[in-house]
Amino acid sequence: MLPKSLSALFFTTNAALFAASATLAQGIDLPDQSIVDEQLAQLNQNVPGTIFAMQPFRNAQTLTGEDGTTYTLTSLNPHVNSWFVLEIAPEGGRSRFAHFENGAPDTWDISLIDEDGPTLLIEGEGDSFACAPWDDGELEEAQTSALPFAPVCDWSLFVRNPVSGNRTTREAVAEFLRDNIVFGESIVNLIKGAFFEDAFMVSSEGEEEVEEIDGVELLGTALLDSTPNMRPYMGFELSGTDAGAMTAGSWYEVENSPGIYASVMQPSMIANEVFQVSGANGLDSIERRADVYLVAFDMARFEIGYELGTEHPRLGWSSRPSNRHGQGRGPDGFDRPDPLVRTGMLSPAFVERVAATFTGGFKRDHGAWRFGDYATFNYGHHYGFMQNGVLISRLWPNLATMYLTQDGEVDMRTWSEEDDALLSDLVFARQNGVPIIEDGVPGPRVTSWGGGNWSGDANATLRTLRGGACMRTVEGRQFLIYAYFSSATPSAMARTFQAYQCDYAMLLDMNSQEHTYMALYVHDEEGEEEMQWQHLVSGMAEADPDNGRIARFIGAPDNRDFFYLLRRQ
Repeated sequence: MLPKSLSALFFTTNAALFAASATLAQGIDLPDQSIVDEQLAQLNQNVPGTIFAMQPFRNAQTLTGEDGTTYTLTSLNPHVNSWFVLEIAPEGGRSRFAHFENGAPDTWDISLIDEDGPTLLIEGEGDSFACAPWDDGELEEAQTSALPFAPVCDWSLFVRNPVSGNRTTREAVAEFLRDNIVFGESIVNLIKGAFFEDAFMVSSEGEEEVEEIDGVELLGTALLDSTPNMRPYMGFELSGTDAGAMTAGSWYEVENSPGIYASVMQPSMIANEVFQVSGANGLDSIERRADVYLVAFDMARFEIGYELGTEHPRLGWSSRPSNRHGQGRGPDGFDRPDPLVRTGMLSPAFVERVAATFTGGFKRDHGAWRFGDYATFNYGHHYGFMQNGVLISRLWPNLATMYLTQDGEVDMRTWSEEDDALLSDLVFARQNGVPIIEDGVPGPRVTSWGGGNWSGDANATLRTLRGGACMRTVEGRQFLIYAYFSSATPSAMARTFQAYQCDYAMLLDMNSQEHTYMALYVHDEEGEEEMQWQHLVSGMAEADPDNGRIARFIGAPDNRDFFYLLRRQ
C-alpha cells in the first residue's frame, strides 16, 4: 500500500473523475502544461520524496464502479507509453496495485473507459477492444502466477510481478557480508584484492598475421604500432580468421550475427601518437600485455534497451558519502520503487529479436563518491537511472550517462543541468561515474582514484578486470562498442578507447566476469531450433542460471541491471 503522503500526491495532482466512450478514448495524453510545470517543480525539489513525484509527465484517469470501488490508471510517461499503474481502491478498503507494461508501446494506446463499469480500452492499428481483467479473475491469476511478466488482455499488456533475481554463490556471499557483517565492505575489498586483482588477466600474442577480411572497412583498424596475430580466448565464432587467429586492432564479423564485429588487442601495441595526448597515467607491465576484447554494434541495425535488476542498483543511500539531506531512506527520499516492479529480465515481447545483452553499471553502494569534491555536494552524486521513460533515481550533473531518446538515438554524454530539458525525450538513461573518454581524449578525472570514483581493491589498486562502453561515429554511421579489459586501470581503458577512435567512453562494472558479462544470441531463421547463445569469454557462462542451461537476463530474472540490443524490424 502506498504511504498516505504518496496517495495524497497521487490523487491531488493526477486524478480527475473521467468518463469517456470508446469512440473518444485514444490513450492517456500528457496533462496540461500547467500541471506538467507543477510536477516538474515536485521533481526539482530538494527531495522529491516519492516514486510518483519523480514522474513529471504522469497523467491519470479515474472511474468509480457501482460498488464504490475506485479505479485509477496512471500513465507514468505518456511520451513513452510503456509503464502504467492501476490502483483498485475498494470503498473503505485497502488499495491494491498492478504495474502494467505495454506489450507494444508503438502500437497500443491504453485508457480507462466506462463500459458497463470501469474497463481498459486497448486501441491500435485501426483495432480496439475492451478488457476488464479484474472482473473475470485474469488479473488475480496473473499476479499470483509467479511469472515476472504475466500477460493479460490478449497479451497486449504484461503484469510485472515481484520476483527474486538469480545470483551466483560468490555474489550472494559478497552481498551477505555487505548487508549483515560489521565492516563487511572491508572484508569484500580484501577478498577482491586477494583473488580478483589479476585473476582474469590473459595474454595471447605471437601468431602469424592474417589477411584483413571484407565488410569491416568502415570501422577500419585501431591506432596501433604493433599488429601481431593473436589467439584470444573469445567465445564468439568469427568470419575471416585463420583458425581463430586475429590481427590485433582489426575487426571481424561475428558469424550469423550481421552488424556485429569483434576485435582484440593489448595496450602495449597502442601507437605512440595516442600516448602523446595528455590525460592518462603510464601503464604498468601487467596491463600493457593484458588482452582487451571489443565488440562493435552497427546501430543502424539495432535498437537498444535497459532493464533494472530485481535488486540492483538499489534506491537507498550509498554508505560512501557523508553528505546527506536526512529526509528519507535514499537520495530521492525513498528506498523502494513500490508500486513499480523490477523484474530483472527481458520482456517476452523482445525475445525473438534479442541479439545481445551486457551488464549495466555499479551497484548503488559503490555508485556514489566517498572521497573528493563530488562527495561534498549533490549528496555524493548517486548514479541515476531511468527505464521505459520512468525516472527511478535522479540524473545528477557531472556524471557519465548513456541514454536513449524516443527517436531512437543512443548516445553518451556528461550530464549537465541543461540536459534536464531532455527528460521529455528520454526512454532510458544510466549513469556510471565520470567519462573515460570525452571529445576523443581522456576525461579530466581519469588519473584521480578518489576524484573519479574508479574503485579497486582495499589498497586502492586500480588494476582489475573492467568492462566499459564507447560511442563512435564513422561517416555518419553510429557504432556502440563494448570492451572487456582482462586487467586494466582507467588509464589503460582510456588509451584503448582512444586507439579505437571513440568519441565518448564510460566505465560499466568491474572485478568479475559476472559483472562484465556479455552474450550474443543466434536465432534460427526457420524457427526449427532453439535460440543459441555465445559468451564473450567462456567463464561468463558461470553466471547463467541452472548450470548454464538458461540464458542470463533472457530466461530468468537477475538481480543486476543490464542493457540489451534488439534487431530492428
